[in-house]
Amino acid sequence: MSIDTSGGSPAMDYQEHIRTYNGFIKGAKWLTALVALTLILMAIFLL
Repeated sequence: MSIDTSGGSPAMDYQEHIRTYNGFIKGAKWLTALVALTLILMAIFLL
């Protein structure tokens, strides 16, 4: 991924921003999978 930093703040750490964003997306995917698995297991065992 390439970011044009010419219009941004020189104080901003763009690499850290990208790393944090990617970590958030990865965590959101895992959380979504965990919720889906929980709902599937609830449907199997509680119905």
